[in-house]
Amino acid sequence: MSTLALAVRDSTTMLRRNLLHARRYPSLTLNLLLTPVMLLLLFVYIFGDVMSAGMGGADRSAYIAYLVPGVLLMTIGSTTIGTAVSVSMDMSEGIIARFRTMAIHRGSVLIGHVIGSVLQSVASVVLVGAVGVAIGFRSTDATALEWLAAFGLLVLFALALTWIAVGMGLISPNAEAASNNALPLILLPLLSSAFVPVDGMPGWFQPIAEYQPFTPAIETLRGLLLGTEIGHNGWLAMAWCLGLAVLGYFWSAAKFNRDPR
Repeated sequence: MSTLALAVRDSTTMLRRNLLHARRYPSLTLNLLLTPVMLLLLFVYIFGDVMSAGMGGADRSAYIAYLVPGVLLMTIGSTTIGTAVSVSMDMSEGIIARFRTMAIHRGSVLIGHVIGSVLQSVASVVLVGAVGVAIGFRSTDATALEWLAAFGLLVLFALALTWIAVGMGLISPNAEAASNNALPLILLPLLSSAFVPVDGMPGWFQPIAEYQPFTPAIETLRGLLLGTEIGHNGWLAMAWCLGLAVLGYFWSAAKFNRDPR
């Protein structure tokens, strides 16, 4: 069997293992999924009228259209925290030491985690998106190509954050530490344009909000789904996604290969 065929076979096995774990222990995924859903409902039904008026909208529907793309990206950040916890548990409970003694492709353990996390992120985005549609989100002007580009952006962003989450899990001594280390993946969307426009923030804070990873991705997703101006956010989002994915991959691979556990 060729090296590539061996890697594909073992990665598929590890992916199946991680999906079975997620199915047997759904509470972690549900807890992480509830955060963006609750924020979506909170900002729409408690603050929606005020926020919409402040942004010049005629009614709450204008703020729903603004809010949903940001919450979709936040959902990915929340879901990948589960990946950091899962990787840390594998490293601390001894299963990785057993895998190292077996004739399996070395990288398949991490690849299984990454692919499983991306699939869970996509499923979570679909569920949160369904909630958004149920409360009034509509994207009537987006073409099929724009929908495809939006889906591709979500998958690429999930892949980038997943590799970062894997690295965070590898450096964490236990699941609790992994959850704490990955907390910025939830906090960063709160400091982006997910809930309010960047130009409505304090002047000193605007550059921080504008050039962090989430804001360009959110503005690009809004442009694709709602027809707003994308500007330079498109290439910034791609640069962040590719940069984080490459950084996370090499960081995770180096840490995994050095870790004696």
